[in-house]
Amino acid sequence: MRTTTTLAVAIGLAALTACKQNPQQNEASNIEANAENVAENITANAENVAENIQANASNEAAAVKNEAENKAAAVKNSAGNATSNKY
Repeated sequence: MRTTTTLAVAIGLAALTACKQNPQQNEASNIEANAENVAENITANAENVAENIQANASNEAAAVKNEAENKAAAVKNSAGNATSNKY
């Protein structure tokens, strides 16, 4: 959304300034606007990747914790069963 809005604003500004600029100035403005959009897209992608890495790490940590809890519960249950079977 942010990137789309920025792109729309950049295109609008380029169109407004096009009336008062020569072709070289228009091309330079377009190059700057495109570079800014690319930079913003790279930043947005990096932020998304970072969020995904954190989410995946959190999910994996929770899975490891759950597995450990399940194994511990199984050991406790088997110990309780062994004690119960002796009597």
